[in-house]
Amino acid sequence: MPEQEELIEREDVAVMFKRVADEGSAISRAMREVEQTVGLRGRKYFGAFDDDGEYRICVQLREGDDPQALGLELGTLPGGRYARLRLTGEPPAIYDLVGPTFKRLKERPDRDRSRPGIEFYRRRNEIDLLLPVA
Repeated sequence: MPEQEELIEREDVAVMFKRVADEGSAISRAMREVEQTVGLRGRKYFGAFDDDGEYRICVQLREGDDPQALGLELGTLPGGRYARLRLTGEPPAIYDLVGPTFKRLKERPDRDRSRPGIEFYRRRNEIDLLLPVA
């Protein structure tokens, strides 16, 4: 269930990522592949997307990571001001809330289209939806 929106400031986050089509089945399949390749323990996972139909499954970069050896690209999730809405609930139902909730969040008039929207997978039952704002 979504909580109330709040404005937050975020720092840049160095990530390694895999590009996929912004479609549920493609994202689920690629997420499993990335999790099997990189592992879950102690890792921070993100989803990043623009309005171009591409979704990036991102894992925060740690010292010693070799994205190329893992078949991933290197990038940065940009920091700055974001409107954050936190979802809580049990999987898989929580995942069904992401799309419709982000759609509503993207209606904000102060949306900054120069930066991607971000999903931060805090825990298995908690996801922060982050919309960049001016």
